[in-house]
Amino acid sequence: MSPARAPLSILVVDDELRSLETLKRTLDEYFTVFTANSADEGMAVMHNELVQIVVSDQRMPGTSGVAFLRAVRDQWPDTVRLILSGYTEAEDIITGINEAGIWQYLLKPWHPDQLLLTLQNAGQLWRLQQENQRLTLELRTHPDSLALRVVGLRQQAKTLAGFDKLLRTPDSPLNAVCTLAQRIAGHDLSVLITGESGTGKELLARAIHYASARAEQPFVVENCGAMPDTLLESELFGHKRGAFTGATDSHIGLFQQADGGTLFLDEIGETSPAFQVKLLRALQEGEIRPLGSPRPVAVDVRLIAATNRNLETEVASGRFREDLYYRVAGITLYLPALRERTQDIALIVSDLLKKSPLIGRSLSSEAMNLLNHHSWPGNVRELQNEIRRAMAISDGAVLGPELLSPRLLRAAQARASGGATEETTEASSDETSSQLKHHLERIEAQLIKESMLRHKGNKTHVAEELGLTRVGLRMKLIRFGLDH
Repeated sequence: MSPARAPLSILVVDDELRSLETLKRTLDEYFTVFTANSADEGMAVMHNELVQIVVSDQRMPGTSGVAFLRAVRDQWPDTVRLILSGYTEAEDIITGINEAGIWQYLLKPWHPDQLLLTLQNAGQLWRLQQENQRLTLELRTHPDSLALRVVGLRQQAKTLAGFDKLLRTPDSPLNAVCTLAQRIAGHDLSVLITGESGTGKELLARAIHYASARAEQPFVVENCGAMPDTLLESELFGHKRGAFTGATDSHIGLFQQADGGTLFLDEIGETSPAFQVKLLRALQEGEIRPLGSPRPVAVDVRLIAATNRNLETEVASGRFREDLYYRVAGITLYLPALRERTQDIALIVSDLLKKSPLIGRSLSSEAMNLLNHHSWPGNVRELQNEIRRAMAISDGAVLGPELLSPRLLRAAQARASGGATEETTEASSDETSSQLKHHLERIEAQLIKESMLRHKGNKTHVAEELGLTRVGLRMKLIRFGLDH
């Protein structure tokens, strides 16, 4: 069963006070009801409250219901608009549909059961509209998750975003992390995922979401380190039209978009203490206050946060609130860096090669040796970039070390040079270092030769491409016998 949703807000506009009071009593149990006895009062409510459904009487002094709803449509196009009228003139109906986007006409006198059913259907329509917006957003950012949301079946969710997408061997240290994550996925705990950038924190968060009871509800992502406080507050909590300069339309925040589902806040350690106070209140109270709105909005989300910082250290230094830390860290999961699980590199590479448009591609033993000994500061993301780059620039079946990036080769050269100057006690270690150095020199010579051909011997351009000085390039040309 999916978590309960917050009731929708409805505005009823009618110049007859007795009718207005009756409508409010009938709807109060199912909606948050606002009332107004004129179009002007109705517009004032719309400017001050977040309203999803608007019901207006048609014949009122001054402004008609159709004219009022036309103005509502212009400023709040997402609202579901209905007319309540004792008259059924065809001209009014056509005008209302064409100009004000009226969804349905309700006739007076109305029956309570029929009225409630109609408005509950209107609420369902509004939720479907929001769902469509979420799906459009996910289509742009995460096409795979769109398939999960449309189908809505947990088993298919596991197939596209399950724990098996965190590729690992049977002896990988990542197994313990995934086992614990699977165990807590079904419990509505807040989760803090720590680890270096590129280790797969969002991938793990998605796996937790799609293994939970919220799997058929939205999974919404925000990177807290990508924007200043004011924009982050508007993005997460939403804002009313006119709340600040440039706010020409009301905006539904990500907390509301994630209602019933999971909100993933990446880089939460980058937030300021001032914003942390507002985030803490939203998590504690289960409600948010959009910018420019006088009333809070109830939300039900599961929070999964991620950071590449040590939040305990940040708490000790006063840069992160201790109470917020305990609120987000219901349970903490640490994703090991790729250099801590080198046994997984071959599996990750194999998976990437299988996705190549050319069938039967493989990596040479020399190239794999270089990958296994690299420190991978960018973790899995860096490894993926290396393999995709190699596949893109070569049409061959076997990808050799010459296809790896100059940066990775320079790092390997530095390791080999450092290893050659250190005294070792084991002959096998000396031999491995010597072989690695020999392979790297051969690769480096090939890279320089190819660059010289590309740039028709222009040493300035070659030096720039390879990240060398002209003097350094000249010395290498002499060393490798290419200076002719």
